[in-house]
Amino acid sequence: MATSIREKQTAALRRMLNFNVPPLKNTVTEPVWKVLIYDRFGQDIISPLLAVKELRDMGITLHLLLHSDRDSIPDVPAIYFVMPTEENIDRICQDLRNQLYESYYLNFISAISRSKLEDIASAALGANAVTQVTKVFDQYLNFITLEDDMFVLCNQNKELISYHAINKPDIMDTDMEAIMDTIVDSLFCFFVTLGAVPIIRCPRGNAAEMVAVKLDKKLRENLRDARNSLFTGDTMGAGQFSFQRPLIVLADRNLDLATPLHHSWTYQALIHDVLDFHLNRVTLEEGAGSEALPAGARPKKKNKRIYDLTAADKFWQKHKGSPFPEVAESVQQELDTYRAQEDEVKRLKSIMGLEGEDEGAISMLSDNTAKLTSAVSSLPELLEKKRLIDLHTNVATAVLDHIKTRKLDLYFEYEEKLMSKSTLDKSLLDIISDPDAGTPEDKIRLFLIFYITSQQPPSEADLDQYKKALMDAGCDLSPLSYIKQWKAFTKMAATPANYGNSGVKPMGSLFSMVMNTGSQFVMEGVKNLVLKQHNLPVTRILDNLMDMKSNPETDDYRYFDPKMLRGSESSIPRNKNPFQEAIVFVVGGGNYIEYQNLVDYAKAKQGKRVLYGCSELFNAAQFVKQLSQLGQK
Repeated sequence: MATSIREKQTAALRRMLNFNVPPLKNTVTEPVWKVLIYDRFGQDIISPLLAVKELRDMGITLHLLLHSDRDSIPDVPAIYFVMPTEENIDRICQDLRNQLYESYYLNFISAISRSKLEDIASAALGANAVTQVTKVFDQYLNFITLEDDMFVLCNQNKELISYHAINKPDIMDTDMEAIMDTIVDSLFCFFVTLGAVPIIRCPRGNAAEMVAVKLDKKLRENLRDARNSLFTGDTMGAGQFSFQRPLIVLADRNLDLATPLHHSWTYQALIHDVLDFHLNRVTLEEGAGSEALPAGARPKKKNKRIYDLTAADKFWQKHKGSPFPEVAESVQQELDTYRAQEDEVKRLKSIMGLEGEDEGAISMLSDNTAKLTSAVSSLPELLEKKRLIDLHTNVATAVLDHIKTRKLDLYFEYEEKLMSKSTLDKSLLDIISDPDAGTPEDKIRLFLIFYITSQQPPSEADLDQYKKALMDAGCDLSPLSYIKQWKAFTKMAATPANYGNSGVKPMGSLFSMVMNTGSQFVMEGVKNLVLKQHNLPVTRILDNLMDMKSNPETDDYRYFDPKMLRGSESSIPRNKNPFQEAIVFVVGGGNYIEYQNLVDYAKAKQGKRVLYGCSELFNAAQFVKQLSQLGQK
């Protein structure tokens, strides 16, 4: 995998937006102007990868939702990027009948069935528009890439394949089949885009195994049909991947329910936990100010500010996995450097008596202005830097407000101790009963982690005491009833997950540099906790399977190789070499804490590449909600 999945999916989109011809490098020709029509699925796939400006550079003048009211633009080609669903196909047929565009390039996110293709053909015949339907393509792009090494299956209708949907006690077999088919379809698209046929490993007896069996079958059928196989020579592009095939480990969410509830301490995971962070976009509500309003006046409407955290943002790329205190310090340093550069430009201007002059006059002055010219030419760069600093100042300040009002550092530290079985310096009841520590949701999360990680569940008397304290704090106890059933069930099946000896070491309770009065961030009272590297259950399983280590936890994982002619039902790997590339995919949902843990693991292992994928991405609040739905009778 010479290039990341993000680059591959972006390249596939660029090719599609160039009428399915690879865009030529270094040509100065004007792009063909065109319209892009997508559905919500297509929008979610494109938006984390291509900004509006990039679309414009590729000749997309308008991008519209398929089901919006669109006017006819008769002399422009239209590129469609939609799922092959009934209502989408009907709408495309309607567009053909209304002769909205000059020509139609139909791209389906996932493969379209023969019957639906015939529907489009008959509509085109009826509308006398056969010649205008220029191309029909299956794009196999039915997944969303969020990072170079992270993807999720879908964002629209994600409740259909959620943890709740898979673990409902009354689920029908047909529903379960449909969920598994949806997941497998997306994973198949992922491997077509990646251009590699994986070796599949999975545990026995859960949803992950069902996905593995179906994925193996689907890959196998495609490879068998040599003429139409999606994994042959030219589509793959030479030199895209090493001769080693990647490993995919299909894990089941039930293997570790504590991590998704955990309070985190790294920047990206914290943003996802406490702010509205969605497909790489943060939405902040700005406070309307606390000044008193005159009697009877309407409260001001809160402004929303939207920030994109992109691959191009160097600060984000460098610090998204850093502990929060480190991020606050780095934002402050960036701000100081920026101010110094800005002052330099002002100083040069004033030396030359050019305070209010326009830029044109400056560049015409004599040689001693060379310094100033270079300072001014770096202005666009400076402004972009300023925009990013402002963005991170605002986002980090919003996160810090949550940390301080909810005492999240305390929760994080306490949960880490629970998960690593260290000694606790404060009783759990004290924290639950402390009215100043956290929201009811924080308290139930802490208690669930305690319950999940405890070797022996608390006695009934203790449990009643905890329950009373939680009820008094305003917690909804339905998630607990589900976790109790789950724990009783997994106890029969397996031992509790081991979270490694994580632990946190405080780095001196306050920060040296950030504490100075000039800082943007008032960090008083927030602990400066530093993480010790430890592997979460998902990472540990991956480590065993990637390095072919023998371990009771993973020894009876099933092994599938879609390239073998006969599917062998063995758990004995034919391949004895360690893998260099692996994908961990969590059926039932994932989170940024696990993603970050895998990134740190891969950094420590030179030359290994690890991707993280999940059927949906949820934060703790969303996960608690699903648990509570499962717990309600």
